[in-house]
Amino acid sequence: MNALEGIKVVSFNHFLMGPAAMQTLGDLGADVIAVEPVGGAFQRQWGGGNRKVDGESLLFLCANRNKRSMALDLKSERGVEIARKLVMGADVVAENFRPGVMDRLGLGYEDVKAENPGVIYAAASGYGAGGPYVNRPGQDMLIQAMSGLAAVSGDDEDGAHPVGVSAVDHHGAMILAMSILAALINRNRTGEGCRIDVNLLSSAIDLQMESLTCYLNGPRPETIRHPKHSGGWMFPAPYGAYNTKDGQLVLSFADMPTLAKALDTPQLAEFTNEETFPRREEIIPIVQGALLKRTTKQWEDILTEHKLWHAPVNDYAALEKDPQVAFLGSFEIIQRSTETPLTVVKHPVQYNGKVPPVRLPPQPLGAQTAEVMEELGYAREEIEQLAADGIVGLGPTAE
Repeated sequence: MNALEGIKVVSFNHFLMGPAAMQTLGDLGADVIAVEPVGGAFQRQWGGGNRKVDGESLLFLCANRNKRSMALDLKSERGVEIARKLVMGADVVAENFRPGVMDRLGLGYEDVKAENPGVIYAAASGYGAGGPYVNRPGQDMLIQAMSGLAAVSGDDEDGAHPVGVSAVDHHGAMILAMSILAALINRNRTGEGCRIDVNLLSSAIDLQMESLTCYLNGPRPETIRHPKHSGGWMFPAPYGAYNTKDGQLVLSFADMPTLAKALDTPQLAEFTNEETFPRREEIIPIVQGALLKRTTKQWEDILTEHKLWHAPVNDYAALEKDPQVAFLGSFEIIQRSTETPLTVVKHPVQYNGKVPPVRLPPQPLGAQTAEVMEELGYAREEIEQLAADGIVGLGPTAE
């Protein structure tokens, strides 16, 4: 899928939200030039689980395919000069520095727009371009806490609980990519460029749209924490996750007489469907007690027979073996110039039955610096001198 072929994206992004959004654009065919410091961006230096593959962090490797790498010292005047030449020929300029940093470098929206009026300038931040929190650090777990996501994910017994992944970063990345695509369509129609502002806090709030709409309309609940085993503060019983004899499964919405029959628990039939929310704290322990009597597989067969919505709780080992995941081809093994193959999560969409290919695996730092600079009109001798002066990093040749 090369829907964005011919679109040049210059990315000054670090951490996860920005790089993941730019990876999506790269997957769709855009020429994404990822600009990093000569010493490498943060995501090359740190990754979860203290794991690296052939010296590269997993945080970097998960969100940097289909990009060219350029190493550039933006703390130097000459480095900023090179960056300015780069952005003036870009269709999209994207950055997630703290608000004001790009303006101080002379690379802010107004600076770029003055010479490149059709530019799509996408700025991502923790809290937006202004406001009382503008200078606070914006990081996924901090945003989960502030946005209510950690609280709504917790239960009455244990309190707040952050989601086990960087959910806000990932959702924010999709919003960032979507907004850039919308702006490109508008430019194609009107010829006008656009400034886009995406922030993690708004992304976290958007991620809770159903829950917040329920909370903000009508009587307010005393708490948004939910009873143990329940799937959320606004859901009726038996909606939630339960232990079985040998594992866990989740139950979705269920008709109480049918559930009573399936679980062989007549006591459940005493509750009407209308009582499943107000009396869920009575219902949930009964359901949990019943499910402990059989294995997950046994319950899957029984619940399927009674047409009750359910699913086993997969850990990652089980997910990897799941036949539907295998059918979708969600994981792909790619080969880099290093010895160890890399397994990545593929682009999540099929276009005419095909997923966009990995044209470039995550690149070594500065692998395409010389190539990009030659495209900007720099001679090879000048590039080598800039490298010797520490203004750019050349890195190895492209893979």
